[in-house]
Amino acid sequence: MGLALAALTSTAASPPPSADLDIAISGLRNQSGAVMLCLTQRGKSYYLACAKDPARIERVVPSGEAGSIRIADVAPGEYALLVIHDENRNGKLDTMLGVPREGFGFSRNPALRMGPPHYGDVHFAIAGHSRQAVKLKYLL
Repeated sequence: MGLALAALTSTAASPPPSADLDIAISGLRNQSGAVMLCLTQRGKSYYLACAKDPARIERVVPSGEAGSIRIADVAPGEYALLVIHDENRNGKLDTMLGVPREGFGFSRNPALRMGPPHYGDVHFAIAGHSRQAVKLKYLL
């Protein structure tokens, strides 16, 4: 009985596992502004409105340093990644009549059709050491 209790206690006291995510960004049309990343585990509810997810993981990196970004100590699980090239550094994706004026990209680089991709096209698993390559797209 004592051994079973000790094993249970040591398991409960161990920290949750963590993982690292390396993100390679390509396709920047210039070195102006910053690249904003938002990683969410909230699925369909938040992948397009990642900034509204209170548990999101965000990074803002000067465009000239955005080729490779590491996010360390991420809890393993299913995530979606949104990347924005904020050329004018106003902290948001600028649009004109609903069409993005700045670069954007998603995890898994889904093909763009009418409107944004579905969550099923952008979600991916993080476990251990994971990688995502995101190629930015510009519509205007």
